[in-house]
Amino acid sequence: MGSAAIAASSFSTPKLHPCLRSEKLLTPPLSSHSPFPRIPSRSFKLSTAAPPATKLAAVSSDLLNSSASSAAHQNATLLGREEGLDLYEDMVLGRSFEDMCAQMYYRGKMFGFVHLYNGQEAVSTGFIRLLRRADSVVSTYRDHVHALSKGVPARSVMAELFGKATGCCRGQGGSMHMFSAEHGLLGGFAFIGEGIPVATGAAFSSKYRAEVLKTLPEDDLDVTLAFFGDGTCNNGQFFECLNMAQLWKLPIVFVVENNLWAIGMSHLRATSDPEIYKKGPAFGMPGVHVDGMDVLKVREVAMEAIGRARRGEGPTLVECETYRFRGHSLADPDELRNPDEKAHYAARDPITALKKYLIERNLATESELKAIEKKIDDVVEEAVEFADASPPPPRSQLLENVFADPKGFGIGPDGKYRCEDPTFTQGTAQV
Repeated sequence: MGSAAIAASSFSTPKLHPCLRSEKLLTPPLSSHSPFPRIPSRSFKLSTAAPPATKLAAVSSDLLNSSASSAAHQNATLLGREEGLDLYEDMVLGRSFEDMCAQMYYRGKMFGFVHLYNGQEAVSTGFIRLLRRADSVVSTYRDHVHALSKGVPARSVMAELFGKATGCCRGQGGSMHMFSAEHGLLGGFAFIGEGIPVATGAAFSSKYRAEVLKTLPEDDLDVTLAFFGDGTCNNGQFFECLNMAQLWKLPIVFVVENNLWAIGMSHLRATSDPEIYKKGPAFGMPGVHVDGMDVLKVREVAMEAIGRARRGEGPTLVECETYRFRGHSLADPDELRNPDEKAHYAARDPITALKKYLIERNLATESELKAIEKKIDDVVEEAVEFADASPPPPRSQLLENVFADPKGFGIGPDGKYRCEDPTFTQGTAQV
């Protein structure tokens, strides 16, 4: 989008949430401070004038049933057949995988808290499928689908959920701590907000490699996506990192997955100004509110936000209004949310919406989409079989990744891990 501001089109939201009634864009003047003051200033030309706003065409959330939506469908030209099928396959994979996780959890194959992503697939797919392999994603405790969208194999994610040695963290991370350096997944984080500083640091690294180490072009940076929920947006790390990211024009997109509920607390009851996107311009960056139940709409906003970050134009705050179809976790009976509210969003299932869109525009046939669904069923079944057959982590792994010095505490005089000694845990119960 160059120096133009990000904008998003309007969509209808239920009367249940009048504060999120419309999609808006707030565009501040561009800032251009550098974290590296000794670098020549040619990379940081100050612009004091606000850039002109441009209106993006985007697909309406009600699947183009209104006459006003015909112009909005101009972005269909941006979505080819292959892209459409990729989006559909990724969303179906996320949904099917999470449904299987629920089955495995209730069968006693998974332990601890497991937070599912059902209903929010349009956000993960709309953003992450636009990334390059070198780009980074920082997630939350609801991280399984972010990992899948970034390319972590389903079998590796499932094995991690089973606590097996073949998992992406060798069974040490579990549901809330997915990590894969190979795929640029920098972790799921259990405490809300704690991943945002990590994402900001990753974006700083990209900027540093471009401006100081000269290993990246300054107009083709690696981009970081920081995912977090509405409940995080009242935490200090959120505000501190927005300030730092804009001050140094870091290549990061802050993606708020506003599913309207922080566990059992309504977003409207917990936040003085529930329009989260407005917090971006307070720090000098664009803020966008987008329909998070429409993958094409999310994708179009994501293309602009990721593009400006990659070109070195700085961060963007994107608020995606979405909804989780299950309770906060599989231990949550989900009795606090209004049944009418849940029914409203269930009727706007993002996968059903994309399927209808692809068929109506002759981008795919019903049989092709069913073939994708069958393929994903096989992938998920294979992931379960692989995870179930995989071995648990060895005892010798217990003290690994705890201390920076691999020859420090936990290593006996013979150079072996003390936990390999059968007597290592004797007496611990009494202690």
